[in-house]
Amino acid sequence: MDRIIEQKKGLKKKHIPFIVAGGLFLILVGWLLFGDHSSKMRVNSASLIVSTVEQGTFGDYIRLSGQVQPKTSILLSAPEGGTVERCLVHEGAIVKEGDTLLVLRNPDLVKQTHDIEAQYIEKQNNNRDASIGLEKEKLTMQQQRLAAKIEANRARRTFEQQQSLYADGLTTHEEFLRAKENDELARTNLQLLVKRLYQDSLYQQVQRVKMSQALDNMYKEVELARRRVDDLNVRATHDGQLSSFAIQLGQNIASGATIGLINILDEYKVQVSIDERYIDRIVAGLSGVFERQGTEYAVEVSTLYPDVKDGQFRADFTFVGETPRNIRVGQTYYINLQLGEPTEAVLIPRGSFFASTGGKWVYVLSADGSEAVRREIKIARQNPLYYEVVEGLQPGEKVVTSSYDNFGESERLILN
Repeated sequence: MDRIIEQKKGLKKKHIPFIVAGGLFLILVGWLLFGDHSSKMRVNSASLIVSTVEQGTFGDYIRLSGQVQPKTSILLSAPEGGTVERCLVHEGAIVKEGDTLLVLRNPDLVKQTHDIEAQYIEKQNNNRDASIGLEKEKLTMQQQRLAAKIEANRARRTFEQQQSLYADGLTTHEEFLRAKENDELARTNLQLLVKRLYQDSLYQQVQRVKMSQALDNMYKEVELARRRVDDLNVRATHDGQLSSFAIQLGQNIASGATIGLINILDEYKVQVSIDERYIDRIVAGLSGVFERQGTEYAVEVSTLYPDVKDGQFRADFTFVGETPRNIRVGQTYYINLQLGEPTEAVLIPRGSFFASTGGKWVYVLSADGSEAVRREIKIARQNPLYYEVVEGLQPGEKVVTSSYDNFGESERLILN
């Protein structure tokens, strides 16, 4: 009869591949669950700048660079148009009110002025002839009045004689009436002539006033034309320094065109450009200081310009108290503008890392300094020296503050 062969218990050779595969699977699962998957990068520690997180006083100020400008600048324009014939000064020159800066040439304007002057002379001659005519007419009327008066006196005497003779019966009634009528006619003619002479006198007076006014108006036109010709000599309107004055010989300048600026040098301001993220924190009256040649000078915000260009807006600072000696337009001053009171805060020194991370994370060194691990942080304010950290760091920790541009997306830096 057949014998039953019992299977041997224990690990058999055919089971080994399955055991190895299972072990490898468990290792893989364990690595996936508990392994370190962060990306790493080896870095030479000598190439890094490492800073210590501090607990200290945060000064809420920003540092601004600005240029000195005159507080008042006046536009310089050409009253008349023409071609530049001579340029007597150059940009940057100190000028006095009334100084001739350049000479323009405008033949049409000169000819127009000569024509107006000729018309004025002709008007003078016409007025003179008209005045002589009016005077002759006046003399003629006076002669007529005198003749009428003599005639009226004669007629009166004849009437009185006829009246006496008629009363004595020595003349006829007809002769008496004729004498009386002649007397009345002569007196009436004299009265009419006097009225006419009075009216003519008024008329002549009005005519003379009109002629005088017309001549005065034409004289004003002559004076205006002469002033226009004189305005071809462009003069300084104020004392100050000439700027933006780029004039070339032969250049054609239109009437009223702006040709430069005159900077009034008795007062100055400093104009700065400020990052737009501070636009809500800066108001007129904020104070600032800057140092020059070992002396601090105080300034304050006087004017804010609302327009934002290329992420910046402009502000003007005026001096409070003393002004630096030998101040010049175009000088650069570095102003510390105080935005708030100093406060206690966690601080890290400013560094190039901020350009890469925007202050959202940093590399924090391990206790033994062998590696630096990426950590999320939150930065609130900043000044020229420090960032104020409100989350993610503790005083005494060390962080990498140099540039992160070469680290890519590495989460850990292995320091050699």
